[in-house]
Amino acid sequence: EHLATFNKYIPEYRVRPTALLPIWHVAGYALGAGTALLGKEAAMACTVAVESSITEHYNKQIRELSTDYPEKHEKLIATLSKFRDDEQEHHDTGLEHDAEKAPAYQLLTAAIKVGCDGAIWLTEKI
Repeated sequence: EHLATFNKYIPEYRVRPTALLPIWHVAGYALGAGTALLGKEAAMACTVAVESSITEHYNKQIRELSTDYPEKHEKLIATLSKFRDDEQEHHDTGLEHDAEKAPAYQLLTAAIKVGCDGAIWLTEKI
């Protein structure tokens, strides 16, 4: 649902899609597969870290849009808020499924968050 909505918004909001999307697909697959090889808890820790970064990114976008003509961006703010809530639910599900029992949980999630935050930053630049 999220990808389909954003693909619909690209022409509607006249924005350029990132050229890095193919790289992010491969990186996401590799990250998911790699952490799954470490076990269920590590896969859940990966989910927690990724969803935390995405939730923070959505919150930043919502704050920016709410500051700049909120009535103009009402539809987009509502969409981002819904998607943010979805991501937060995934985050919470990861915690409920023993993410914090993953080996080196703090190190693993911190490293994944740095990667995700870096990917978001780079995507905004390119």
